[in-house]
Amino acid sequence: MASSSAATPSRRSVFDAAYIRSEFSAAGISTHFIPLIWKYVLQNPWCGDLDGVPSLPATAYALLQQKFRPTTSTLTAAADSKDRTTTKLLIRLQNGESVESVIMRYDTTLGKYDGKPRSGGVRTTLCVSSQVGCKMGCRFCATGTMGFKSNLSSGEIVEQLVHASRYSQIRNVVFMGMGEPMNNYNALVEAIGVFTGSPFQLSPKRITVSTVGIIHAINKFNGDLPNVNLAVSLHAPDQDIRCQIMPAARAFPLGKLMNALQSYQNESNRTIFIEYIMLDGVNDQEEHAHQLGKLLETFKAVVNLIPFNPIGSSSNFKTSSDQNVKKFQKVLRGIYNIRTTVRQEMGQDIAGACGQLVVSLPDERSSGDATLLSDIEDLRV
Repeated sequence: MASSSAATPSRRSVFDAAYIRSEFSAAGISTHFIPLIWKYVLQNPWCGDLDGVPSLPATAYALLQQKFRPTTSTLTAAADSKDRTTTKLLIRLQNGESVESVIMRYDTTLGKYDGKPRSGGVRTTLCVSSQVGCKMGCRFCATGTMGFKSNLSSGEIVEQLVHASRYSQIRNVVFMGMGEPMNNYNALVEAIGVFTGSPFQLSPKRITVSTVGIIHAINKFNGDLPNVNLAVSLHAPDQDIRCQIMPAARAFPLGKLMNALQSYQNESNRTIFIEYIMLDGVNDQEEHAHQLGKLLETFKAVVNLIPFNPIGSSSNFKTSSDQNVKKFQKVLRGIYNIRTTVRQEMGQDIAGACGQLVVSLPDERSSGDATLLSDIEDLRV
């Protein structure tokens, strides 16, 4: 990026949507030019300035030069998994902190649904971060060990998609990286507004926001982000186990959370995605499956069972056996008729799998090519 960045750290990202719209309006410049600027940066990822954006009024060039940068973050490293289906990106922010994003590639034709081959083709999903670190402190998650450091601006969230677009054409975005998205709510809403507009044009139905269950944010989610998917990191069928493995759950009692989710579903009529990490001997027994089934009886939900990813010697948890995972799935499917998938983990060898993001990257550099994996989690139901 521009060599002048160190001298002018106060310049903002052009992808900070509210700020650039406000500045353009104040200067009497039409905000209709802004998507053209974004398109230029997307098509010219190495540009150091914005002088090359075509057809802007002279006052716009002066304003851009004074107050904005094409991107405020820098892609500092990238690593491919051995099977080339996953690429982890290390992105350095303007404040010197770093976050990670993960590109996951699927070939849907290799998977099956209801015993039949899936339609579609190659799909690429980007897992984005919303915070540096996380204050939720989930005991099974590497990001939680970092503690909370800072919120990302909406522009820094969008820039993850800009950087990832150099490697793959992104079809889906999931807010399942570092941080609790609902604790950075305004930036989340603003970034998704950019994702779904020109030039990115992502469908809201292909964007998923994952939360541990921030009730006050869930209450306004459908109003602010209609048609965006909601995923809830439930991870336990009762409050006691939830609090053991997710200390933040004390602030969001399970009964109140389920009431908020029921209200959300009544209002939106959208499927809710339930994420459930399988921890050996903690929450993976048949009795837990029955508890979960009863908890979700009144919901239109999809349960995604997630194999636990060891996060180093500090971890007190073990991965559930395949046998326990299959039994758990069989109970939910067979007895409670709940669609239940098992997440096939991607990128474990580069610490890019669920719960492993903690700003560490091996030396292996991405070569930019990729092979394909069968679809594991098509979020369009």
